[in-house]
Amino acid sequence: MLRRSFLAALPFAGAALASDSSKVYPSELKRYPDPATEFEVLRLTDPAFDSYLPAHYNRAVSKHTAFMLYASARAGSQQAYRLDLKTGESKELTQTAVLPASLSIAADERTFFYSDGNAAYQHSFNSPHGHAIYEAAQGAKITALSVADDATYVMAIESASEKNRLKLIHLGKSPEVTTIVETDQELAAPMPRPKRAGILYRRGQEWWLVNYDGAQNRRLRIAPGLAGPAIWSADGPSFFYLNYPEGGKALHNIREFTPDANDDRQIANTTQFVQFNRNADASVFVGASGSKASPYVLLLVRSVKRELTLCEHKCSDPVAVSPVFSPNSQRVFFQSDRHGKMAIYAVRVDRLVEETEG
Repeated sequence: MLRRSFLAALPFAGAALASDSSKVYPSELKRYPDPATEFEVLRLTDPAFDSYLPAHYNRAVSKHTAFMLYASARAGSQQAYRLDLKTGESKELTQTAVLPASLSIAADERTFFYSDGNAAYQHSFNSPHGHAIYEAAQGAKITALSVADDATYVMAIESASEKNRLKLIHLGKSPEVTTIVETDQELAAPMPRPKRAGILYRRGQEWWLVNYDGAQNRRLRIAPGLAGPAIWSADGPSFFYLNYPEGGKALHNIREFTPDANDDRQIANTTQFVQFNRNADASVFVGASGSKASPYVLLLVRSVKRELTLCEHKCSDPVAVSPVFSPNSQRVFFQSDRHGKMAIYAVRVDRLVEETEG
């Protein structure tokens, strides 16, 4: 539900970082009033070097918004960091260059997952080293990674010159790896279906769904037009996606598709969203507008199909803004290169959006 006022202060609650030999960097936090709305924005990382959030479908923020997992090149190469959202300090977690989009916090919040392109890793927040759970085949690279909500399964896209594969990694003392899909088409964005043994993934320009055992691998018959980013609902009966109607003149819209019923319906038109995400109960969406005249991060309230401008993003690539809610729906995080290189930002929305359970 939309609230009418906005809280200017932005104190973050969080827990202190666990101590080990990894380097801890001092706070880079900077607050400023947004030029378009005057809402307070908090820049979390220094734009002197590139910093990135994980993929929009991976978990970047802890349940109680105590810390955030992200990648940064402050040490020369993209490494994983844990940012304490109370102190602003960033603790270096890895010693190998990571693919920023592959980062994801496990449900227990004791471990996280990532890929360096050559292998997939599981890594404890309290350990200086991770361990490989899968190594890519010779001549192939891991280009995307995601984790099931119970952290029992990890999904990886393995890309090679001739064949691309969707891999399912069953974790255990000796991880078991199965090829679920193999195709010469480009694969991307593997998203485990919450509460169910299924994976939504992008195949070329289409969305497909497949079971963990490789059965019922099928193209989903969503609305005509170009299919944009997608995200599952919290419990997995449906997913939301951006639809770009044919012709390029109609408004981009958010739609909901229910695979079990093969049902597709429109949620609302948008101010030309090119990236989006939902809050915990999908009552509010956050989006990044691709309009050059209105380069904003906006909230869209589902019940009334109305938008509220939060702030400017002014990112050179609006798709890269990748806005995401905190698990309790009280903060929005996004990224932009508006002040130099890519940096991560936060806006508090606790006076605008009802709190949810993450």
